[in-house]
Amino acid sequence: MRGTSRRASGAPASGARGAGRGIFQKLTPWLFLSGAVGLLLLFTYWPAVNLFYYSVTDWDGIDLTKNFVGLDNYVQVFTDPRIFNVFWVSLYYFAASFAQMAIALYFATILSFSTRFSSLFRGILFFPYLINGVAIGFVFLYLFQPGGTLDTVLSWFGVADPPQWLGDPNVVNWSLAGTSVWRYTGLNFVLFLGAIQSIPRELYEAADLDGANKWQQFWSIIAPGIRRIIGLSFILAIAGSLSVFEVPFIMTGGANGSATFVIQTLQTAFSFRQVGLASAMAVVLLAIVLVVTFIQRRVFPDEKVDLT
Repeated sequence: MRGTSRRASGAPASGARGAGRGIFQKLTPWLFLSGAVGLLLLFTYWPAVNLFYYSVTDWDGIDLTKNFVGLDNYVQVFTDPRIFNVFWVSLYYFAASFAQMAIALYFATILSFSTRFSSLFRGILFFPYLINGVAIGFVFLYLFQPGGTLDTVLSWFGVADPPQWLGDPNVVNWSLAGTSVWRYTGLNFVLFLGAIQSIPRELYEAADLDGANKWQQFWSIIAPGIRRIIGLSFILAIAGSLSVFEVPFIMTGGANGSATFVIQTLQTAFSFRQVGLASAMAVVLLAIVLVVTFIQRRVFPDEKVDLT
């Protein structure tokens, strides 16, 4: 009786410990998530909220007072030709993004099958993406300078009077866009390569039995199978072409008509001390990216592809 009473009296305590352990186990994932979510809120969403607030003020970045100006900054963004015309520079990078997607898709298709030295070529294609953007800017700065590497190579083929690659306003944006192609082709290549290799090999074997050539296999198997990745690359191309910064800033500083919208925004904020106007420019850029992404998702819906 005495031992029975002891076990009976100890049962509630053990049950309480079990209940407490169960609650702790349920809270453990949320405890791990709280740190990451807190940092995300602190360094991403809270600055975004402040960005919207600054965009309706005339703050210069120094004074403690911020006067409310309403939508005046947004009106200036769309009416001042010096601000809005820099969007035309993004068209060069947008066109270049299609070139890099085509190059990446071509090599990803070839190297996804048995090819001699395929691992070496994969590393060569992906390596430029691993290099720091500042380093790439300085390397291509020496490449494009008058009498530099590119002019020397062209002189071997009889080109005695090459253009000013970074000094001619008609050529500079093509030069900078070509630099971006060299840098970001590796990212698209890896995305396409992983998507192509995820396609079942049985489909290619069945296509071979049906007599389909490689071009027919590409349009009937590979292109539909990686449609989602192509859509993702298209979104990244639009966002990247609108937010280009490192390469033109390092190589030209935005001179000779090479200033992108991001460079113009930074100059407005830190050189001209118009943080309110620069914030409005950043909000407009964000809105454009979201609208274009929404349109792309409506035109090319994310449907599940069934190749069988």
